[in-house]
Amino acid sequence: MILIIAAILPAILLWVYTCRRDAQPEPIPQMLKAFLYGALICLPVSFVEQGISVLLFGPGGQPATLTGSTIEAFLVAAVPEEGFKLIALWLILRRNPYFDEHYDGIVYAVCVGLGFAAIENLGYVLGNADAWLSVAVSRALLAVPGHYAFAVIMGYYYSRYHFGQKSVRTLLSIFFVPVLAHGCYDSFALSGSVEPLLGGISFVVLIFFCIKLHKNARQKILSQVELDRRERQELFL
Repeated sequence: MILIIAAILPAILLWVYTCRRDAQPEPIPQMLKAFLYGALICLPVSFVEQGISVLLFGPGGQPATLTGSTIEAFLVAAVPEEGFKLIALWLILRRNPYFDEHYDGIVYAVCVGLGFAAIENLGYVLGNADAWLSVAVSRALLAVPGHYAFAVIMGYYYSRYHFGQKSVRTLLSIFFVPVLAHGCYDSFALSGSVEPLLGGISFVVLIFFCIKLHKNARQKILSQVELDRRERQELFL
């Protein structure tokens, strides 16, 4: 039970933080549905990632170069994970009558992203029972917040496109900007495993990248919250 709590708690805390920013909170059943969708996509994502990995590196193969680890970061992890998250988000929002404000896109995307992150984190923590504390702490500080930030980015562009910015650039940004952020994150995280001499440097770069990533996510949250606030004010003028 302690391991389960340690694995899931970071996702719950980030979900609470996101919801508290919403001036008109979304219905709990809708958010739980989005969270469940995010959790359920873990299984197909796992199969797709294994298939792509076998195609690229052979059965049981692992990248042995920086180029290989970068390819793994983008094609094995970032593309399928963000792709399935986007499908889940679209299924949640396509006929959702409560999707009526800009910030709502971020809320639902975060629910999907944290549902995925919670199950993924549970697998890592339970799979490393002998060192569960260090795994839980490191992933609580980096991996789970990473999925949170990728979700904020996806939800931000999803709302921008939905509420009027019908440009091709905005449409493509819904998928490709989170993939870019996710791929870069995993590239920095994996580079030390193939080039041990770069391990320390990669970790420092990863920390710096995460700081910038979360500053960007926070700015996107604040901009959408402020946009909704102004629009509500205009309705009463």
